Amino acid sequence: MNIRVGSLNKIKVEAVRELLQDYPHLASFTVEGVSVESAVSAQPKTLEETIQGAMHRAQAVFENCTYSFGIESGLMAVPYTKTGFMDVCVCVIYNGKDYYLGLSSAWEVPQPVTRLIMEEGLDMNDAAMRAGYTTNSNIGSDQGLIGIVTKGRLDRKTYTKEAIRTALIHLETS
Repeated sequence: MNIRVGSLNKIKVEAVRELLQDYPHLASFTVEGVSVESAVSAQPKTLEETIQGAMHRAQAVFENCTYSFGIESGLMAVPYTKTGFMDVCVCVIYNGKDYYLGLSSAWEVPQPVTRLIMEEGLDMNDAAMRAGYTTNSNIGSDQGLIGIVTKGRLDRKTYTKEAIRTALIHLETS
C-alpha cells in the first residue's frame, strides 16, 4: 500500500515515513514525496490559508494511493503575543473522500522575522536570513527556524511530526 506526501521537502517526507512506524496498521506502507504547489502564498499568514495549502497538497497528489498527506506551516493571529502571530504546522490526511486535520503546537516567531513576513511579504526562510538568524538558504528543509531559536531542542521534523500525529488520531478512531 502507498502513501503520497504532497511535497519533496525531505523533512516532511521523512517525518511521515518515520512516524508511521509507530502505527502497526500503517508501518508497512510505502511513502513517496510528490512535487506539488500549495496553491497558497509562499508564507501563509492565516490559519485558514495554512489549512487550505495543506488540503490542496493532499488532494492534488491523491492518485494510486490509500492516503495522501498535505503538510503546510504558516502564521496565525494569536492575541496577547508580542507580534500578534504564532507559527503552526498543519497536516491534512486525505483518503479520496474525507480530510483529517491535525495541528502542531504553535510558537511565536521572533519579532524581526514576523515583521519581514508581514510587512515585506517574505517567506520564513528569507525573513530568517534577512534578520540574521541563519545563512542557510533552505532552512525549511533542515532544522527550521524553530530549531535555531530553540537551540536544537525542537527541530522542524519533530514539530512536523506533532501535526502528523494529531491528524492520525482520526485514522485510529474512525
